[in-house]
Amino acid sequence: MDLIIEERYANRRLDKILANFSLTEESLTGLSRGDFIRAIKEGKVLVNNKIVKPSYKTALDDKIEINLVKKEETLISNPKIKLDVIFENDDFLIINKPAGTQVHPDFNEKENTIVNGLIAQYPEIAKLKDDHTYSFQLRPGIVHRLDKETSGILIIAKNIKSFLEFKTMFKEKTIAKKYLAISYGIPLERTGAIDKPLARTTNYRKQTIAGKRTKTKIREALTNYEVIKDLGENFSLIEVSPQTGRTHQIRVHLSAIGHPIVGDNLYRKKNYEKFEGATRHMLHASQIEFTLFGEKFNFTAPTPNDFNDVLKTLSVWDVGDM
Repeated sequence: MDLIIEERYANRRLDKILANFSLTEESLTGLSRGDFIRAIKEGKVLVNNKIVKPSYKTALDDKIEINLVKKEETLISNPKIKLDVIFENDDFLIINKPAGTQVHPDFNEKENTIVNGLIAQYPEIAKLKDDHTYSFQLRPGIVHRLDKETSGILIIAKNIKSFLEFKTMFKEKTIAKKYLAISYGIPLERTGAIDKPLARTTNYRKQTIAGKRTKTKIREALTNYEVIKDLGENFSLIEVSPQTGRTHQIRVHLSAIGHPIVGDNLYRKKNYEKFEGATRHMLHASQIEFTLFGEKFNFTAPTPNDFNDVLKTLSVWDVGDM
């Protein structure tokens, strides 16, 4: 399809304009800004017959040619993906997600995710979709997410009533989550709040603490923490309670106060050497608490073996206490 830039859309980023069009143009509905960024970089979006960058600032009467077709994805059932179910009732599942397993399919991974295993065991969940999220057809029952390398508690909705209720609860921040992190160094303040807004880096690959010159959208981010145990003189076990749910929030916030998570090579400070005993970032979603339809729930997930192995390596913590 072709678009001509009107005055109200002039001098704005191309990727943002296309994301706005996706709200009104039926042929683009369901496509996210991330989809358009990839499409622009792949030459599937042209401006005046030329390839440009996603950050291109449009001009009046620019001709935008979009050669991007929205394809309805088919979910692949994969019974080889086993689910560690902590709790189940008619409305939801609580699972303990292993580190290294992605939550839902994307452009690169189509069949080895939690969702693929989920629809193999609970095929009715495949019908639960949220038409307002990126890659919406690939996230049935998913009401929140964990990074691929983060382990721990994940909520899965089993029907549309609970699905919508959980979505509202996360939006209104009425679900309490706690994480355990093994971090470099020992914070001087044993408890505290990290109130630092976040923004995407200009290449959209990671988050950064927002500053005066930040060019991408700034989002509020608040994380509470408490040092649970000093691990020798150089490491600490920290319980973290995010009050907002930004991408990589805990990882960026701990790094920002000088205590990046062990194994997190994306946000590790340069003055800290790589920890060879950690094959992924040592972050575990340990506890979640909420009230659903008038009933209170509280769940915990035991720390996984690799997390315990790092603690054993540091040799100051009895993993039986976890």
